[in-house]
Amino acid sequence: MKGCRGPGTYILVIWLPQDASINIGALGEQHFGAGFYLYVGSALGGLRGRLARHLRQEKKLRWHIDYLLRKASLQEVWCLSGKARLECAVAQLLGQIPGFQPSLMPFGASDCSCFTHLFYAATKPSFEKVSAFLARKLAAKGSWEKWVL
Repeated sequence: MKGCRGPGTYILVIWLPQDASINIGALGEQHFGAGFYLYVGSALGGLRGRLARHLRQEKKLRWHIDYLLRKASLQEVWCLSGKARLECAVAQLLGQIPGFQPSLMPFGASDCSCFTHLFYAATKPSFEKVSAFLARKLAAKGSWEKWVL
């Protein structure tokens, strides 16, 4: 992984091959349709450590995303290095992209005023289209990088 260094914002591209009911900690049992999920997070203490944690199979279940990743597979990581707090701005922008549906539960947003940081797409989202849209809307605060797993 060439980029994704230092502090920054990331999007996890997650694939769930079939419908599933998943216990999401305090949110309880939730239904997830088959398809792709984009989860927006930040790691202002360092992207490398946070992303390594998301990749680990064995870990204490701490965040909503930990529960989803037990049943779904992480396909790609898109990251934007930098100290700016962009997690909520990115989550709000993803909700503006046609074909992306915000989760109907407050997933991954318990420490901010956003409703959710999880979005559904029936087909695999295009890194090129999404990153170009985000760069345009965020006034080029850097360039997004893709890491395919």
